[in-house]
Amino acid sequence: MGVTPANPPDSAIVGEIETLIRARYPILYILSSEEIRAQTAIMEIGQRRQKKVFEWTCTAGIAPAGTSIQSQKSRNAATKDPLVALDQVIEQVEPALFIFKDFHPFLTRNHHAIIRKLKDISLHLKNSYKTIILLCPLLEIPIEIEKEITVLSFPLPTRNDLSALLDKIVADVRQFKQVRISLDDSGRERLLQAALGLSLSEAENVFARIIVKDEQLSGDDVQAVFAEKQQIIRKSGLLEYYSTEESFSSVGGLGVLKEWLQKRSLAFTPEARAFGLPAPKGILMLGVQGCGKSLCAKAVSTLWQMPLLRFDIGRMFGSFVGSSEENIRRAIGVAESIAPAILWVDEIDKAFAGTQGSGHGDSGTAARVFGTFLTWLSEKTAPVFVVATANDISNLPPELLRKGRLDEIFFVDLPNEFERSIIFRIHLVKKGRDPSNFDLQACAQGSHDFSGAEIEESINSALYDAFDAGHELCTEGVLGALQQTVPLAKTMDEQIRKLRGWAVGRARSASNSQETP
Repeated sequence: MGVTPANPPDSAIVGEIETLIRARYPILYILSSEEIRAQTAIMEIGQRRQKKVFEWTCTAGIAPAGTSIQSQKSRNAATKDPLVALDQVIEQVEPALFIFKDFHPFLTRNHHAIIRKLKDISLHLKNSYKTIILLCPLLEIPIEIEKEITVLSFPLPTRNDLSALLDKIVADVRQFKQVRISLDDSGRERLLQAALGLSLSEAENVFARIIVKDEQLSGDDVQAVFAEKQQIIRKSGLLEYYSTEESFSSVGGLGVLKEWLQKRSLAFTPEARAFGLPAPKGILMLGVQGCGKSLCAKAVSTLWQMPLLRFDIGRMFGSFVGSSEENIRRAIGVAESIAPAILWVDEIDKAFAGTQGSGHGDSGTAARVFGTFLTWLSEKTAPVFVVATANDISNLPPELLRKGRLDEIFFVDLPNEFERSIIFRIHLVKKGRDPSNFDLQACAQGSHDFSGAEIEESINSALYDAFDAGHELCTEGVLGALQQTVPLAKTMDEQIRKLRGWAVGRARSASNSQETP
């Protein structure tokens, strides 16, 4: 019984593996958690190059690749021992490829004999037609043999891979009359776009779960695909998955920012690539607290139909030397693995505050973590859109503001009178009140220098007063609550004026100043 058929992986990586095998590279280290896809590719190479292909696991030993777990006749129990298995590699006379699965635990410091044996074998393999292929989900290379090993990353399925899988699943369920398949071109594209970043196994599982649960499959099942990605995030423990239903209808004003984001809502599609559009990199929203920056990050997720991941820098700092840098690399890797996605870095000014002087109290950890993040921002090719927010420009490292790392810097100021009237309307509707029963213009005029968060709180305060007095909420009650509130703009007047001064010529206004009722 052979390996379960899998879609052929990206031809570039297969070609690279085959080239290295032909060039007699002794040990290849393929980094992947998709054993079946990677093994299928290696078996195809072996067939083309007329080489036998064997697989090894610590539970079954060496056997011809593709042998089912039920078939034990061709397995040699003694080769469960990695040293015995490596001896058999030497004893093999004919050209062959040896796939060692999950070998990374045997490459740690306490396995000196195995590491030495690999080094000895590598010299032998250079003069033979045999290759050892370490197929592992984690990278673990001891310094003793790092010169003998070549590392390759096996990519996740492409859109074409997922499309072929979806076609196969749809064809399989057509025989069941109770299952409704309603996938037009638009719905199919949304579903495939959402599934990018999943392995074939994960994608197959989530499509099957949707069909079993709802007895249908349509483009509206995007959230179910996001739930599968949420599992990946939970298992990483480094990022936080935000399931949000917020939309830009909940954001008052910020017309320029909304329009900018709306124009880029289709920028991650194949049509955009064919048109020559690069994938958007990200934005920095700088401004006064409580003016909707975090709300916008959540609304972008809904608008673009992409998962929203919150990047908490505090989680990156581990107690062991080197673990912080490794954590941020892992977090970035997880975000890229489920791309396209939105990475929300809230209050980035606090997260990286003091990196300029880092090097004394924390041995330069903060500076190195920040450097890793900046390098990724400049060089990333995965469709991960970064939404960073900040309140204090004095803590912003100048390197972050350099062009090329982010697409745009938006300044989110306190809402103008027209925007405040919209914000009052939004929050009154949320509280189950009819805005037409209120004088919105009077409320907007009475809330000068109020942020959106302060407007919401004033309505809450007026609701408490109305409930206590035993009457319905009215305009007078809202105005009374506004008069009792001292807005942050008055207590932090100097900081806000400094922020506005800095933004002139350096950042783009998120609001349209010409916007009027």
